[in-house]
Amino acid sequence: MPGIIVLGAQWGDEGKGKAVDTLGEQVDYVVRYSGGNNAGHTVVVGSEKFIMHLLPAGILNRNAVTVIGNGVVVDPEVMYRELDGLAARGVEVNHPLISANAHLITPYHQTLDKVTERFAGKKRIGTTGRGIGPAYSDKVNRIGLRAADLLDAELLHDKVVASLEQKNQTLVKIFNRREIDADLITEQLLSYSERIRPY
Repeated sequence: MPGIIVLGAQWGDEGKGKAVDTLGEQVDYVVRYSGGNNAGHTVVVGSEKFIMHLLPAGILNRNAVTVIGNGVVVDPEVMYRELDGLAARGVEVNHPLISANAHLITPYHQTLDKVTERFAGKKRIGTTGRGIGPAYSDKVNRIGLRAADLLDAELLHDKVVASLEQKNQTLVKIFNRREIDADLITEQLLSYSERIRPY
């Protein structure tokens, strides 16, 4: 099966979303392999404009299977907000298949992203504050949460507790912030488990 790869090498805004939308009509699968919801893919269909930050631009092609690969960091809240937003506009899409190994962005990743950026002073990197960098950091450090973890409440809770042990120390002792409640985070993440289970 031949493949088409759309790769951006110019720091964004090269028109990848438009290219994927156009080429998506010729393929069976549209796969997003990396990144997070800091991206912005704009697709125009007729007179309607669709902006997606996490979902692959090819999701509007109902003939292609859309896949979110294990190199993507997924914020479940953003994913379902985008899917629900398309549905509210009357756009029927196939739910994307999600790699069980795709790492999750959690509220504590977003908190750490914003706090570290704020305290960086002149060394700020201009993060979007969406938790993408901290989620990738957890992935590299082998302590991240994966999509499959949403299907096992006990495992998910244990992993959240373990991850927050160090992160809460950092938040409290370095940044003078409050601890993040592991039970609250687990409960929030589990609210997505039934929707994600089939995919």
